[in-house]
Amino acid sequence: MSTKREMLRHFLASIAYHATKAIQNAPETYPNLYIGKDARTPRGILHHITGVLTYAHSFYEHYNTTHFDVKSWDAEMVEFYSILSRLDASFQQQTPNEVTEEQLLQGPLSDAMAHIGQLLMLRRMADSPVPSENFIFADIREGKVGPDQPAPVAPDE
Repeated sequence: MSTKREMLRHFLASIAYHATKAIQNAPETYPNLYIGKDARTPRGILHHITGVLTYAHSFYEHYNTTHFDVKSWDAEMVEFYSILSRLDASFQQQTPNEVTEEQLLQGPLSDAMAHIGQLLMLRRMADSPVPSENFIFADIREGKVGPDQPAPVAPDE
């Protein structure tokens, strides 16, 4: 496997790690938290992230559409982890069509990480902040893209 594909897999595992911190154990009111000004709710953001990652996957497997209906919070989490798994398998087995690995990183993968930052900010606004940690030391590994993420290795005091 190429170094580029390994890096994409590692970044995808980073997305899974950071997103899991933002969405697991959230308060009941969090998925539909609306702050106004036409901002997406956390449920809408997670749905959008899944759509962005589905778009990335479309360079490996053809899709008729990347627009899907917004589902319940639990169903959105299932969809999110499902596309992470499919994308990780594609990164492992092949190179993308029509775009480069760098374009996937600078486009949909970076966009997904930016939206995870929104989810984390909204957790704080929902009075349920995610504890900070030093992510340099986080136990993030290629292929670990499910909801079963490890505990922080270097949590902040």
